[in-house]
Amino acid sequence: MMRLKISTLKIQNSLLFSQDILWEDLDGSDSTSRERGKMNCRIPLSSLSEEKFAQVICYPKFDSKEFKKRLCEMKKLGIKALCFVGEKKVGETSVLGKGHVGIVVLAYTDSGYAALKIRRTDSDRETMKHEADMLKIANSVKIGPRLISYTQNLLLMDFIKGLLLPAWIEKVKREKNTAERLREVLSDLLEQCWRLDRAGLDHGELSRASKHIIVDHKDNPWILDFETASIMRRVSNVTSICQFLFIKGETAKTINNVLRSVDRDELIFLLRRYKNKPTRKNFELLKNALLTA
Repeated sequence: MMRLKISTLKIQNSLLFSQDILWEDLDGSDSTSRERGKMNCRIPLSSLSEEKFAQVICYPKFDSKEFKKRLCEMKKLGIKALCFVGEKKVGETSVLGKGHVGIVVLAYTDSGYAALKIRRTDSDRETMKHEADMLKIANSVKIGPRLISYTQNLLLMDFIKGLLLPAWIEKVKREKNTAERLREVLSDLLEQCWRLDRAGLDHGELSRASKHIIVDHKDNPWILDFETASIMRRVSNVTSICQFLFIKGETAKTINNVLRSVDRDELIFLLRRYKNKPTRKNFELLKNALLTA
């Protein structure tokens, strides 16, 4: 078996994780691995009526009418099978993510693998439309996993494989060019937050971003989980991510040790100036102060 990194999404307050899971090669690099993958990983829609799988589709309270409706929605999205892998559990069944709004599982379509968020039956949201709308806006400025499609109860998006930012930092600390790679990732991340600010979309949880950022194998950072995002409140993506990366918590301490200690008073001054006047010039002054070697 191949060892493959599986990264999950955080749903609301659920823990986003990235860990090694032993299972067959998802990409099906040869015909043998493809066939093994089909046997060991993919559960076709026709087999989801088995109780342990049905409980995932309609969690936490199963309803046969609702189950059939959700199967129809999966077919509408072009989903052929689901893969029940991950660290979280619904009963005895593994899933990628489990939170207050939904359950995330790995889905298989004609185009390959994707992440599927399934609305919980007890969710306070009646539809996945809000998150889909917020993700569309993020996608419009090249941020977040690509939204593929959605229905009332389902949201299908690109599946991002990688490591949570804190775990990625610990990994690159043991490798070459640590400071350079870290600066590039943080620069990209700050630019993404700038674009979100300009788009008027506030993520809402980037001051606690350890569960919302994944870095893939090409050192590309991805901002995830737009469930609580809003276009109605004042944007604070840049200021929130700076607080997480450079001011408060273990991640900030690690980053400052790898790069250099950021002068706290100067940083707070620059953040306040940007908050009061969020221009590109003030953003550049802030970013340069944080990342210039």
